[in-house]
Amino acid sequence: MALFKRKRVKDYLEDAEVKVEKQTEVFIETKEGLYDKLSRSLSKTKNNIFNKMGSIFSSEKIDAETLDKLEEALYTSDIGVKTTEKILEEVKKKIKDGENIVNIIELIKEIIIEMLNKKTVEPQISAKPHIILVVGVNGNGKTTTIGKLAYYYKNKGKKVLIGAADTFRAAAIEQLEEWAKRSGADFVKNQMNSDPAAVAYDSYKAGEARGSDIVLIDTAGRLHNKINLMNELEKISRVLKKLNPSAPHEVLLVLDATTGQNALNQAKQFSKTSGVTGIVLSKLDGTARGGVTIAINQEMDIPVKFIGIGEKIEDLQEFDPEIFVRSIFG
Repeated sequence: MALFKRKRVKDYLEDAEVKVEKQTEVFIETKEGLYDKLSRSLSKTKNNIFNKMGSIFSSEKIDAETLDKLEEALYTSDIGVKTTEKILEEVKKKIKDGENIVNIIELIKEIIIEMLNKKTVEPQISAKPHIILVVGVNGNGKTTTIGKLAYYYKNKGKKVLIGAADTFRAAAIEQLEEWAKRSGADFVKNQMNSDPAAVAYDSYKAGEARGSDIVLIDTAGRLHNKINLMNELEKISRVLKKLNPSAPHEVLLVLDATTGQNALNQAKQFSKTSGVTGIVLSKLDGTARGGVTIAINQEMDIPVKFIGIGEKIEDLQEFDPEIFVRSIFG
């Protein structure tokens, strides 16, 4: 017996006739424009790092004391112990004692960009519909991020559908529906407290029937304990795999950059149980702790794919290591 009632394909096709009246504008920026925008958004992080490095910049030459100060500055900028050690190791390989201090800043940029490039993966669409499961704890900006992801893909000419599988919070469904309208995405929901896996199932079938390129599925950010949350995520994945063995094609974890190293701890927890394939760092514009982006990228075998740099619908960018590093190090 089926776990839940299945809709007929005809039902999905009839639902598809409901059109979203509000159309989105095409939003395209040049690389220079993205750099300027990111520089403004990351100003708190940039100021934080440069304040910590103030005593280093006052020096003229590089010596052991300068390197110790550099290590402390990087570590206390949420770049993390392991990543700081990697950076210092590379710096020591490539500089000479007494070298001009100006050279070390450029060298640090080059080292970090190279480190980040090794683990950066551009977003790829591997199937139709391409199923993206979005996970993360409540308060991390998950709902907002889904709306921005929908706009991002719509802006690339993709047909997008959003599935509201976080059925435990009425507000989550309402907020997500509003984001779907704003982004011009189709929307699938069910009653509050209904089976999230059933919503995921309906979302897949609706996306299939409507010819959607991308199906974004929201998930619960908190149940009454962590085990139940992880079991629910596993059940959703299991149901999707019955429809397509390769689904979900991506599992994106939304993390709040303002929490600093706690974001890294969350990434480690979710990666153990949820098959996370990519990370979205939200709220980078509101924090001085953006250095955690570098730590997460280096300490996890999971690439940072997107960063949120503002409240507007277009304020979600693909993670570009070069633009990011030059934005926070000047």
